[in-house]
Amino acid sequence: MTRVGKAAEAGRLMHRPGALKFGSGLGAMLIALVFAGCTGQPATSPPGSPTPKSSSGTAPSSAATDLQNAFVAVVERVRPSIVQIQTNLGLGSGVVVNDNGDVVTNNHVISGASTIAVTTAEGKTQSASLVGTFAAGDLAVIHVAGHLDPVEFADSATLKVGMIVLAIGNPLGLQSSVTEGIVSAVDRTVSEPGGITLPDTIQTSAAINPGNSGGALVNLAGQVVGIPTLTASDPTLGAAANGIGFAIPANTVKDITSQIITNGRVVNSHRADLGLRASTVVDSTNTPVGALITAVMAGGSAATAGLATGEVIVQIGSVRIRTTTDLSLALAESQPGQVISLTVITSAGAHRAVSATVGELPAS
Repeated sequence: MTRVGKAAEAGRLMHRPGALKFGSGLGAMLIALVFAGCTGQPATSPPGSPTPKSSSGTAPSSAATDLQNAFVAVVERVRPSIVQIQTNLGLGSGVVVNDNGDVVTNNHVISGASTIAVTTAEGKTQSASLVGTFAAGDLAVIHVAGHLDPVEFADSATLKVGMIVLAIGNPLGLQSSVTEGIVSAVDRTVSEPGGITLPDTIQTSAAINPGNSGGALVNLAGQVVGIPTLTASDPTLGAAANGIGFAIPANTVKDITSQIITNGRVVNSHRADLGLRASTVVDSTNTPVGALITAVMAGGSAATAGLATGEVIVQIGSVRIRTTTDLSLALAESQPGQVISLTVITSAGAHRAVSATVGELPAS
């Protein structure tokens, strides 16, 4: 991923629903969200329980009752593994990853915080320390003393569009609220405010509201399939788009979290990088027309390929590059070691073709 100098443009800007920032009119209201999972065995009603009736007076179908009971079992199973994270800046959520007290969350939930506290679903609050972060992937690990109940992670590579997922957490301070939806798409590449690009995300229709970031998106086996991070922003209204949320896939979370816990940092990002900095350049009508190279790192892919400061990248492969977001998205589709073709405009105004072998995004 290229380090860029401008946030995503309108229409691609994604809304971080995560750490609610304390501000006017909200006082100390705490907002966070987590996603719940589901057991493979539906819960059963206690003996003698009355059979639920529909509005028409008839009993719901067996399939509907089984699904309803499965949802209940998911919440009861996963809720103890989802925590609320409060910093001096705001609130978010976290997922317990092991029984040693390590908790994964989004980096933007704890970024810049001087204090971090964790509150369990049972209401126990204790201070937490930072283990490590991976800002380029918007993930972080914090640690609390003592035993916490960990979640089980799924193999997110097996996800199929249409699978049911649940979201459980504390939106608007309403602890353990639950929403449900489906996997709407997989392998989406999206951009956060600030120029961060996330590849291979899971799109879901489960509601992701302010404070949801760092929680868990879970399947009907009670396994975490992803960490909710973004909601789409409607470019015409400038507000979050309902039913379009994105989560970092579980396989990425497992890999990055394991590296942070083991090494205190990420040592292998698995992300492509050109080794340059860029900013969006516009024409006389203020229309974005390319990614202006503002710095080239010594020894990096761009330097080796002969790219120079002042040149403007306008195409990678068959993809037109108009902004730094376009550049980041194109690189997110590449792998370290891959050869890519670029079209650039020189400072003299001439077009030239360049081949570059992309390197690996520095992990820390």
